This record gives sequence, C-alpha cells and structure tokens, in this order.
Amino acid sequence: MKKIALISDNHSYYGDEITEHLRDVDEIWHAGDIGDISSIEKYMKMAFFRGVYGNIDDQSVKEIFPLNEVFVCEGIKVFMTHIGGFPGRYNARVHQIIKQEKPNLYICGHSHICKVLPDQTNNLLHMNPGAYGHHGFHKVRTILKFEIEHSKIQNLRVVELGLRGFV
Repeated sequence: MKKIALISDNHSYYGDEITEHLRDVDEIWHAGDIGDISSIEKYMKMAFFRGVYGNIDDQSVKEIFPLNEVFVCEGIKVFMTHIGGFPGRYNARVHQIIKQEKPNLYICGHSHICKVLPDQTNNLLHMNPGAYGHHGFHKVRTILKFEIEHSKIQNLRVVELGLRGFV
C-alpha cells in the first residue's frame, strides 16, 4: 500500500501548514506550477517525490521535472501533466496520450479547481487537487490524499488548507 499526497499550483508559496499533511505519506506528487524550486525543496526530502512542470515554471524547474509523467504505482497506471482538461474536455495533446497510454488515473492541475471525476469512455479516474498556493482565483486552498493498494484507489479525501489570500 502507498499513501499519496497530490498537490499542485503553489506558485512559489511554501507554507508550513501543508507540512503536517505530508508527514504521513509515502509519496508526494506535484501536478505543476511550482514557481521557485526552493518552495518545494523541503517536501522533496520528506517522501518519494515526483512532479511535472507547469506553464509558470522556468528552466530551473523544467530541468528537474518533465511536461508529462507516466508511471505505475501499486498496479495503477498514472498519467500526470499540468494542463490537459477533464473528461469530455481534454485538449488534443492529452487526449492523444490517454488513447496511447491507457492510464487508470489521469492527473492535472492548472485550473485551481479541486475535481475528481470518472471517465467512463476512457475507463479512468481524473484528479485535479486544486491549488495550495495563494495566487489565483480559487477561494479555498486544497490538496488530495489517497491510498493505492492492490490496484485500487481508496480513502480519497480533500484536505482544505484555508482561504486563499490570508498568509
């Protein structure tokens, strides 16, 4: 079993309040828009860390993280990218990768809207953890936590980190 924290869109924000929610996980996955790489360095040391770069990320982030990440975790094939849309509204690039890779779980960020949706057509689950930074239009800062065991996603929950704009 793996305990996962899915985070995104911190836009250089560090924030000690997120640290307590990452202490008990085996892996941290970041769906892009990191900003200043120093904002996640502590998290990169806390657990196995993987991520993708987003549209605000500069070359220093792109040297560490790819645009797309396809991997298997506990029998679940995962496709993660920053911008891509959601079931019924995928962009062309993401739609092509989903058709080719056939993931069980598709993850993106960018919208700052926490969303979990099944995609019956492509037989996958879509997750967007929202944003845990303060930049953007979202009202509440969020991350997702879940477990993967025996090829099943379980105990999925939204963690609310407080209102945007109150640092």
